[in-house]
Amino acid sequence: MNLDQILPLERTLYNVEGGSKKRVLEFFSSFIAQNTPSLDGQEIFSRLISRERLGSTGVGNGVAIPHARNAHCRQPLASFMRLKNPVDFDAIDGEPVDMLFVLLVPEAAEDSHLSLLAQIAEVMNNADTRHALRAASDQPSLHDTLTNAIHQLSGRG
Repeated sequence: MNLDQILPLERTLYNVEGGSKKRVLEFFSSFIAQNTPSLDGQEIFSRLISRERLGSTGVGNGVAIPHARNAHCRQPLASFMRLKNPVDFDAIDGEPVDMLFVLLVPEAAEDSHLSLLAQIAEVMNNADTRHALRAASDQPSLHDTLTNAIHQLSGRG
């Protein structure tokens, strides 16, 4: 499964109000639950926070990749958020986070989620991609930039 298959335009969010790590994860959890009736926002939030307690998903360079398994998630789903203002995410480099790639996978996802996490990490590790994402002026250009970066990674660009 490719990342672009699970990241539609409507889950690419531009200029999200941050505030704090907790508020960003709450926002995402509510947003996904509103748009995916089979999922419960509180359960998503609880699982994301539990994962963060194991170690921050702030991977550096202003990027975090929160992820969790969910028993009610039928297929992997991703969301990308560019925050209006960076938030402290306990990232490994100590820098605040302004871009989050969130991944939810089914409870029995086997190892497919590891492939998706690797794709996200590779896309977000590219300095040019990060710069282009930060320069995007609206939701469609943010999504196009991400999709193009994913396609280049997979050799389809």
